[in-house]
Amino acid sequence: MRHGSIPGSSGSVRPMTLLGDPVLHTPCTEVTEFGPRLDRLIEDMFATMYAAPGVGLAANQVGVGLRVFVFDCPDDEDNRHLGHVINPRLIETGGVTVRGTEGCLSLPGLEAGTPRFDYAVVEGVDRHGEAVRIQGTGFFARCLQHECDHLEGMVYPQRLDRFRRGRVLRQARRASWGRGA
Repeated sequence: MRHGSIPGSSGSVRPMTLLGDPVLHTPCTEVTEFGPRLDRLIEDMFATMYAAPGVGLAANQVGVGLRVFVFDCPDDEDNRHLGHVINPRLIETGGVTVRGTEGCLSLPGLEAGTPRFDYAVVEGVDRHGEAVRIQGTGFFARCLQHECDHLEGMVYPQRLDRFRRGRVLRQARRASWGRGA
């Protein structure tokens, strides 16, 4: 990405990985190679996230099993958080647990009240290998936790109680995209 350009403006929209695809349910591997291929992946992820539209996207949601996610997400005070994290680790969560509506680009059209902490801290590196530390509250904390879960091979229904999880999975099977999921 050129300095000052809009993230995703030079990227291509990639097909979205949907619930049931093995890459979505497998822990992602660490990024060890930095350079043009990683830059292209990040640009394509931004383009795909904006086209969906969404507020966050993990690499395995576009079929790439690497520990990378992008975000353009507001917090509860409407402050915009824009960026990417490579090899992220959720190092701290806290505050109250809030059951808020949560959706996922890999489960299009479905939502469920999902419990998440109101505060989260993620550490990793950027596309140049420089250390980053991102903290979020409210909706942005939810986004950080959601994307870190993806990189561990988890989708949000796994955070739900048995009743809510069953309801979401039944809805997924009935959805046009969920045939055979």
